[in-house]
Amino acid sequence: MYSSCVRNSMPIRNENQVAFQQAEVGLIRWMCGIKLQDRVPSKRLRERLGLNNIILVVQQNTLRWYGHVLQKEDNDWVKNLLSVLSCY
Repeated sequence: MYSSCVRNSMPIRNENQVAFQQAEVGLIRWMCGIKLQDRVPSKRLRERLGLNNIILVVQQNTLRWYGHVLQKEDNDWVKNLLSVLSCY
């Protein structure tokens, strides 16, 4: 549920990546019932839950979306908007 509902709906700006990772680790610790004082590395918790790094997941989702846009017809408004924005 976390992967499908929370992770896939959050856009990330480059300047917010560290804060985003920290927030995610906090959520993961809360879901596992682990406190910071327990000194369990976040990497181990991600492995326990089968989760990849949030930044990697968001990058993969962005590239997947971009691939879908590229496959659209040339007169599609989303593809036209993307070509206009790439000029800037």
